[in-house]
Amino acid sequence: CWKTYVGRPETIRGHRTGAMTMLGNGLSAGKHLEDALSVKKAELSILQRLGAPEDVIFVVQGNIAVTYELLGRGELAIRLKRDVYSGNLKLFGEEHFDSLTSANNYASS
Repeated sequence: CWKTYVGRPETIRGHRTGAMTMLGNGLSAGKHLEDALSVKKAELSILQRLGAPEDVIFVVQGNIAVTYELLGRGELAIRLKRDVYSGNLKLFGEEHFDSLTSANNYASS
């Protein structure tokens, strides 16, 4: 129940953000894409506010890009995928798994 987490401190890899990830993924799986997008954007906002590492931010941004794509918002999806790829490339270099994955995601848009 959501009441379990009220009053607990927010942490980058804590229960609250984990619960939000699960909720967003469940909504996506159930084809409730607008609701999933809202949850994923809220999760991103929380992580940014908490100062999450860039790689964590890029993962959530990539998930948002996929949701945009599923909603038919291709331009937004492509821009976000480009930003994720560029960020991973700067952070990890061109041969890192995350850089290669985000390059593939960007190229498949």
